[in-house]
Amino acid sequence: MIGFLPAAAGFAAMLAMMLIGIPVAVTLFLTALLGTLAYLGIPTLMMFGTQTWSVLNDFILTAIPLFIFLGELLVRSGVADGMYRSLTDWLRRLPGGLLHTNIASSSLFAAVSGSSVATAATIGTVAIPTMEKYGYEDRITLGSIAAGATLGILIPPSINMIIYGSMSNTSIGQLFAAGIVPGIVLALLFMAYIAVASLLKPSIAGRTPPSVPLAQKLRNLLDILPPLMIFALVMGSIYLGWATPSESAALGVIGALVVTIAKRRFSFAMLHEAMLSTVKISAMILLIVVAAQFLNFVIGILGVPQMLTAVVGSIASSPLEVLLLLVVFYFVLGCFLETLSMMIATIPIVMPIVIHFGIDPVWFGIFLVIMMEVALITPPLGMNLFIVQGVRGRGSVADVMWGSMPFVAIMLAMIVLLIAFPGIALWLPGQMFP
Repeated sequence: MIGFLPAAAGFAAMLAMMLIGIPVAVTLFLTALLGTLAYLGIPTLMMFGTQTWSVLNDFILTAIPLFIFLGELLVRSGVADGMYRSLTDWLRRLPGGLLHTNIASSSLFAAVSGSSVATAATIGTVAIPTMEKYGYEDRITLGSIAAGATLGILIPPSINMIIYGSMSNTSIGQLFAAGIVPGIVLALLFMAYIAVASLLKPSIAGRTPPSVPLAQKLRNLLDILPPLMIFALVMGSIYLGWATPSESAALGVIGALVVTIAKRRFSFAMLHEAMLSTVKISAMILLIVVAAQFLNFVIGILGVPQMLTAVVGSIASSPLEVLLLLVVFYFVLGCFLETLSMMIATIPIVMPIVIHFGIDPVWFGIFLVIMMEVALITPPLGMNLFIVQGVRGRGSVADVMWGSMPFVAIMLAMIVLLIAFPGIALWLPGQMFP
């Protein structure tokens, strides 16, 4: 077992390499390589091939490219346009008008795309021109889109949950079930803030879009059916026991292809673009997973998790104190690191501590994902901030940052609710997986 200072120095070096722009997978592997050469020797290094095979020979990981492909098809199918229009018909009269449509459409699109970045780009493309047309204040408009898009990794299916479940040996089905209620609660909290802010300062909400006849509203509801049907197909097949998460992802892809064809957006050129993007994103994620698995293997041999558990145990004496330490740890880390790499790099270190203090791994998965959501909209490196600003194409990214700050506070309040009432995350998995 190595000492605390060498382990801390290694972790600091890993963060430093990420901060200066070295690719995440390379950073993780270099950290593992240096630790191996310094403490274990060449024979351990020669086991890299075995570790690579062991992590990639996991059937559950096939769900990652399938869910990415599902999201890519939906982005190109035009689902978001009709969905946004239909939700506007029903939410326009609420205090805040189209701001509620941003949250609702992000939640619905997130429920099938599994990606916060895809949700931010897609909903932003539809929402920003519409809200500029009706005179909505820039900051709260941009903040609502950036924050609403973070629900893409909380409301299932979620690629981040699949990776967490694979790395922590936690049931993907239970994680998916655990994300539904917190996702809905968080979306409602966002909408409650928008309503209160709009009542206190009506000018932020701009003008109300013109109403449409009830018959037209009902016809427009058809545009909400495709994402709802795909969500029901994916999640229903898992919870009814008809399919594994990987098989349900394949069913979702078939559903997305049907939707794309029905909307007359299908072409072989579109399919080629979606597949090419899927390959690029999947290769990046799986390379990071492989490098993280080798780092996990090395630090396990070196006894780093046991040492950190002892150190944390000397600082914190209860699960609550541990969770408060982790909130601070992930909040600070999220200001400087991309969320997926941050999650993958820290799970091997944090999970032994979580297990030692008796924290439910399913509940902790939801806690971790919400902290990743916070990181997505926390300056200076929140990914969604730059995606939304890129879609906006004018002004300063500072507007997106300031607009997102109230939503960061709401997410942290959601963490407090989860700690005080763990049943928010654990009730539904308990009902579905008794």
